[in-house]
Amino acid sequence: MSEITALVEQYWICREQNRELYNKVKRDIPRFQKFAREQLGWKLLNHEQFLKLEKIPAHAESFMGIQEFQEIRDYVILCIVLMFLEDKEEQEQFLLSELIDYVGMQLRKWMEVDWNSFSQRKSLVRVLQYGENLGMLRVYEGNSQLLSQEMGQEVLYENTGLSRYFAVSFPFDIKECSSWEDFEKERLEDQEMDRGRYRIHRVYRRLTACPAMYWETVEDADSLYLKNQRQWIEKNMKGQFGGRLDIHKNAAFWVLEDEDSYGKFHPKDAQLPEVILLLGGMIRGNEETGKWKREADETIRISREEFTVLVAACQKQWKNAWSKEYREMDGDRLAAVVKRYMKDWMMIEETEEEIIIFPAAVKQEGFYPEDYCKSTAAMEAAEKKEKNHEQPL
Repeated sequence: MSEITALVEQYWICREQNRELYNKVKRDIPRFQKFAREQLGWKLLNHEQFLKLEKIPAHAESFMGIQEFQEIRDYVILCIVLMFLEDKEEQEQFLLSELIDYVGMQLRKWMEVDWNSFSQRKSLVRVLQYGENLGMLRVYEGNSQLLSQEMGQEVLYENTGLSRYFAVSFPFDIKECSSWEDFEKERLEDQEMDRGRYRIHRVYRRLTACPAMYWETVEDADSLYLKNQRQWIEKNMKGQFGGRLDIHKNAAFWVLEDEDSYGKFHPKDAQLPEVILLLGGMIRGNEETGKWKREADETIRISREEFTVLVAACQKQWKNAWSKEYREMDGDRLAAVVKRYMKDWMMIEETEEEIIIFPAAVKQEGFYPEDYCKSTAAMEAAEKKEKNHEQPL
């Protein structure tokens, strides 16, 4: 793994938590600093306590959240905890009960607070655990995880001072922003969106931080830049991350080998990615037989019901090779799990009426070997024969 990859993969690298990696990345800064600044347009914070690459994406995507969080309430509580820590000196100690009182007081301005509610306590615990894992809070005594069981648990914390560097600094007043779209509009103010420096940043950010890059028309500004500058883009990206650039008619992918991969990767050795690969083969088969048709932008549009039927057919055909969890999973539940995964990897998009299948869904396909297919068919025939013998006369 390269040093810039470590910065892309992690929120920040704290010297106290990983001194060896901190020193290694710090020594390599001159090698990648220009690339981070000129190609990605990302700010590098070189602090004596930590190193951080402020990874502002080209566009907000559904998978770009704090993975540990499950509710909007979690993000609200996180913001309140950051406010609380802002008023604390570095290395100042405080009790969990003091923090809870502050969070409850601020949270009541927006919602009803009941710490006897298990779901609200879990939200608070998720935020505290996240802050501890990032090094913003240091536990001196106690365990915040016990708070999920009952109130009254006490923990002694220390403020490390890192929380002051958690939020990204924006060159505009964010008080008027009420959605992610507002942030993009403000960022583009006084800039020409489809040319110059911003377009360069956008293309490199999409290749670096997203599973796929799509465009709808041949006149798309990002795709034109990508195709015209393909040689230089591939050289710059490969020099920092390894891998290769694959460009299709309406999509581009930065593909990494196992030894170069960072963050989450697909496919991996797990049952759900295996299911997705099988679905990719079935989608390709439906296209080749003419059952489904690609649009001009390389997408396939099907109804939500058709997608559920597709997942059910995959389960029926291959469930004997699956783990118990997925073999016995209810059809609707399995379809929901599959959709969530494919959305996160930018393979599909769901609307009220249909599922839009993107090229990434068939970028990689999976099939079981022929000998397994034969043995499965024999097994099913034997089970059917046995079942027929058990029928009452």
